Amino acid sequence: MKIGRYLIAFLFLMALLITFGNRGIVDNYLMNERLAALKTENAHLTALNRDLEKKIHLLRSDPAYIEAIARNELGMVKKGDIVYRMAK
Repeated sequence: MKIGRYLIAFLFLMALLITFGNRGIVDNYLMNERLAALKTENAHLTALNRDLEKKIHLLRSDPAYIEAIARNELGMVKKGDIVYRMAK
C-alpha cells in the first residue's frame, strides 16, 4: 500500500512539473502567443519598410514628388505662384 501512495505522489509531482515547469505546457502556450504577436509585428514592420523604400526611391528619382513634398510639408512656393494669407 505504501508503494501505491509513493507512486501516486510521484505521478502527481510529475504532472505538476509537466504542466507548470520550465518548458511545460503552460510555458509552451505562452511562447506560442508571443511568437504570434512577434510575427504580426514583423509583418507590420516589413510593410512599413516597403513603404519607406518606395518613398526613398521617389525622393531620389522623381522631381515632381520632391516638389510636392517641398510645397506641402515645407510650405515652399515657386516663382510666379500667388500666396494668400488668411487672417486669424
